[in-house]
Amino acid sequence: MVKAPAGNKLAILSALSRDHFISGQVLGETLGISRAAVSKHIKSLQEMGIDIFKVTGKGYRLNHSLPLLNQNKILPVWQALSDSPCNIEVQPIIDSTNSELMRRIQSPDSYIRSGQVLVAEMQQAGRGRRGRQWQSPFGANLYYSYYWRFDEGMQAAMGVSIAVGLAVYDTLQALYDLDVQLKWPNDIYINEQKLAGILVELDGQMEGPCHLVIGIGLNVAMPAGAAKQIDQAWTDLSQHVSNIDKNQLAVVLTLCLHKRLSMYQRNGLADMVAQWNELNAFRNQVVSLSTGQRQWRGVCEGIDAQGGIVLRQDGECKSYYGGEISLRKEG
Repeated sequence: MVKAPAGNKLAILSALSRDHFISGQVLGETLGISRAAVSKHIKSLQEMGIDIFKVTGKGYRLNHSLPLLNQNKILPVWQALSDSPCNIEVQPIIDSTNSELMRRIQSPDSYIRSGQVLVAEMQQAGRGRRGRQWQSPFGANLYYSYYWRFDEGMQAAMGVSIAVGLAVYDTLQALYDLDVQLKWPNDIYINEQKLAGILVELDGQMEGPCHLVIGIGLNVAMPAGAAKQIDQAWTDLSQHVSNIDKNQLAVVLTLCLHKRLSMYQRNGLADMVAQWNELNAFRNQVVSLSTGQRQWRGVCEGIDAQGGIVLRQDGECKSYYGGEISLRKEG
């Protein structure tokens, strides 16, 4: 089991920079440990997926800046933007932020408030859609889950990932003036490359109260080693934006999610369909839709009022629903 950096490891990580090298001797003297111990700590940090360069005679430096989450830095950002209590919890390392919130929902001993957020620096069992692994190296990206109690039932919650995609769009616009596209049902793209993914998990009744755990994985500064495991075109924030503060990102994402989910609770997708269709990554393009067993082909028209994807096939428009459907551009 990999442990989160603590003690000397965390001190070394804090001392490293992407802008200049720092020698093993200086690190050792600062921490009161041997150069051999420094080298051992660096090796274990590299094994966690942290991209550290070593150059003989110069020392070590980070390939990327590593903007770490900090509970004490989140609170003042939150208080500057909202009067409500801050419910963002930081965990250095976890199996999966979604799994942990789901365990808390299902535990009789645990009290969890709607709007609770869990963010982590590393996931050991991060999950994407359809059971895929989500690459989660330490400190590199934002691993984020939001709990929402929804009293209208699971059936009424089917379009939630549309609202969540728009909340991610709102966040990236507000912070970085970044134009992203949305791919149905739950991916965020820049220039046909995946920046973020959404995983909405539900627990409850079709008609009665239900619990939603909204997971968002957003690439911030993906190290090359972890990227080798990704089987599709991807990008990260560091390729488009400088000076990323993950604490600020977590706060603004939480506020944007709260706003979009409140809209959804009031009017469903009524106020969001037109905007989503403007941001549709596959707008008016020929796509294939697959459930594993069956495949359809048509022109992507966007989403309908319930959040289903609309394909034009032989002059007729038909809507398709379901989280287990895969949508790909043809050609």
